[in-house]
Amino acid sequence: MSPRDVAEALLRRWYVLLLALLLTAAGAYQVLRPAPQYLSSAVVVLKPPVTGNQPNQLTNLQPPLASLSYGVIQQLESAAGHKELKAAGVEGTYQLIPRNSGTSATPAYLIPSVQVQARRGSAAEADAVVRQVIEVYGKHVAALQEAQGVATGARISASVLVAPSSALMQGTRSRALAGTALLGALTGILGALWFDRFARRRGKDFPGPRLYSDEVPVTG
Repeated sequence: MSPRDVAEALLRRWYVLLLALLLTAAGAYQVLRPAPQYLSSAVVVLKPPVTGNQPNQLTNLQPPLASLSYGVIQQLESAAGHKELKAAGVEGTYQLIPRNSGTSATPAYLIPSVQVQARRGSAAEADAVVRQVIEVYGKHVAALQEAQGVATGARISASVLVAPSSALMQGTRSRALAGTALLGALTGILGALWFDRFARRRGKDFPGPRLYSDEVPVTG
């Protein structure tokens, strides 16, 4: 198909382009006036029991604790875990992110901490969801130890290291508008070309006004 054929097809199906323009304008309006979204975040750490040699639990963190924490995360990310969280009132977008990458002072997979995040339309709702996820996470940690018959005084505990706090999420409007315009233009052009090919194959036009007629006049 030559550029001239493309231009003629777009002119024939100008109403498809007009529909795409209206839909793009509606999408741009939503981009300029988005609904507020708040991201709540908290950090939970697994702490070993207090011992005589290590009275400070945070100085006795070991790699097995990080493995236990990741195992609980996998349980909550499974289908059964999603159902359990939903039953506890947790719906929508949430994440459990292991924070075991290590730093210059601590080796990787040593710190058994988890970052819990949730997105909601208000700060209070987002913080409430994070607290619910933390509660279910702690129940799983306790249930695993109870199933193994670990004594109460020797159990690992889940402690909130950083309390839930929310922040308003603000995106870049210029990028969102550019993406919306590009998507609308591509959709309109491709839709018009496809519809023109479909209509011409069937041997009839879509009923509606046209800018010009593509019929060739017969001369005698």
